[in-house]
Amino acid sequence: MPRGITAFVHGVDAMNRFIGRIAMYLIFVLIGVLLWSSVSKVAFLPSLWTLETAQFIMVGYYILGGPYSIQLGSNVRMDLFYGSWSVRTKAWVDAVTVLFLMFYLGVLLYGALGSLAYAMGYFGMAPLEYFAEFIAALFTGGFAAAGEMLGYLERSSTAWRPFLWPVKLLLAVGIFLMLLQTLAEFFRDIGRIRGVEI
Repeated sequence: MPRGITAFVHGVDAMNRFIGRIAMYLIFVLIGVLLWSSVSKVAFLPSLWTLETAQFIMVGYYILGGPYSIQLGSNVRMDLFYGSWSVRTKAWVDAVTVLFLMFYLGVLLYGALGSLAYAMGYFGMAPLEYFAEFIAALFTGGFAAAGEMLGYLERSSTAWRPFLWPVKLLLAVGIFLMLLQTLAEFFRDIGRIRGVEI
């Protein structure tokens, strides 16, 4: 395999391994939030924030841990015939299924960017065009110019009413990382087909 592809695969693996291991520690934060929720109900303390905080932490835990689980191959697979196939045949099947997964993740990423753009208060343009203008405004005019583009920020409809853009940004970043990891897995499968281990 070319050095650039090998470097890409190893770089994506290292990045998602690092992020995935950090995401695993979010389970302890989630346990703390749920414990506080239980204690606060008994002690009649305010706990408006606990339900949505727990939901947001779970989103981070699953979406940032997803690329790492893809890398480890710990996703669920129904194995009727797969286990008895040769390494090369498995690599062919994996390469084809990864292509379908990349298409699905691409569509999902586009939807997540659209949802993020909506949460950031812009309704008039395509998500990619909006983010290109937002980043350009940030670099050319600073935070004030980028802040003017935000407009109405979407909030949750609950009593606590937190902003939704952080969790939607987390979704978009996590889906993008999964897309990168599936591309790395595709290159790894192509290497196995050619008899080269990346």
